[in-house]
Amino acid sequence: MTLRKIAGLGALLSLVLPSVAMADEVVLNSGDTAWMIVATALVLFMTIPGLALFYGGMVRSKNVLSVMMQCFAVTCLVSLLWVIYGYSMAFDTTGMEEGVVNFNSFVGGLSRAFLSGLQADSLVAAVPESVFITFQMTFAIITPALIVGAFAERMKFSSMLVFITAWFTLVYAPMAHMVWGGVGGLLWDWGVLDFAGGTVVHINAGVAGLVACLVLGKRKGYPTTPMAPHNLGYTLIGAAMLWVGWFGFNAGSALAANGTAGMAMLVTQIATAAAALGWMFAEWITHGKPSALGIASGVVAGLVAITPAAGTAGPMGGLVIGLAAGVICFFCATSLKRKLGYDDSLDAFGVHGIGGIVGALLTGVFAAPALGGFGEVENIAAQLWIQFEGVIFTLVYTAVVTFVILKVIDLVMGLRVSDEEETVGLDLALHNERGYNL
Repeated sequence: MTLRKIAGLGALLSLVLPSVAMADEVVLNSGDTAWMIVATALVLFMTIPGLALFYGGMVRSKNVLSVMMQCFAVTCLVSLLWVIYGYSMAFDTTGMEEGVVNFNSFVGGLSRAFLSGLQADSLVAAVPESVFITFQMTFAIITPALIVGAFAERMKFSSMLVFITAWFTLVYAPMAHMVWGGVGGLLWDWGVLDFAGGTVVHINAGVAGLVACLVLGKRKGYPTTPMAPHNLGYTLIGAAMLWVGWFGFNAGSALAANGTAGMAMLVTQIATAAAALGWMFAEWITHGKPSALGIASGVVAGLVAITPAAGTAGPMGGLVIGLAAGVICFFCATSLKRKLGYDDSLDAFGVHGIGGIVGALLTGVFAAPALGGFGEVENIAAQLWIQFEGVIFTLVYTAVVTFVILKVIDLVMGLRVSDEEETVGLDLALHNERGYNL
């Protein structure tokens, strides 16, 4: 199986049912299965408690429970949506044909809705399909949860639930299908390389976050009122959990305990360390002192950027991708954000959107064997152009659909809490609880 096929997990669905594949082609591998169960748990660990703590520490004390509540609610909601129709929309290959652009090039059908056809012995590659479904579910969970950081402290909880449902249905599932759905998927057929989610997860969530914070508007008092993080200890703990969990995210995307998984783990560690130091030193030089929040943000920027390249970049490619992401994301989350004046509360776009773009583009460079990569890239310029097309498509598609979703919700039920509720804090106003002692 080539790296190109591994990078598109949906292509493996041709191996799902025993009736589809020859018995000598698909055999359960207990080692691969054990690794994928662990990887699945690691990716879920990234959202709860990892992302919940990472975001929870950065908001003001009066909103800490609200942002954690959002992460938990998204986890529950998307888990069920994935089972009911999301898995089918993302990975149903019915009607797909290489080189033919039709409806199924953009989104899968509903033949696998409610997990129809799933058997205890159904396989994807050499692991149970049930494990593959749960693994991909954890990706579907964390992607919309990332958006929470952009509109933290000001969206109504009810509107958030409706938004996540619509966004998952109209944006996440189609993007996952187009990139990972296998032969016949739009971006798959273009040749876009995205091993573990640079476009599907990070650019997707980052751009949606930017649109959401622009539609909602700035928090009361921003930027003149101090809005310092209430507990950076939570944030550092959350960043550490994200770092550890990300090995499941990237190495798990090999769908096997093999050399690809091992290399993905190595380059993930290298890129993350490089990005954290790149952000730290850029901040040190610019602001005179390095900060704990800065190094934690650099960690996440590196994890984001290496995600699309994890299965194809070599160690030195990972180093360059990490350094580039750390420095570029630092300036975008600080200088650019201040200059443009948008209120991306927890820098979902500055870290995930920009980091995803950096990683997606550089994947086209460092996947090349000539630069130590392991991808099937002979012409770097041509692959870089393909990656650029994939980035632009994701930016436009996600921005337009997200904007429409938000505007419709705002018209029907409103998006933003009242001024009084925002002043009191969402913990008390929306959940009748406090996340701190008076």
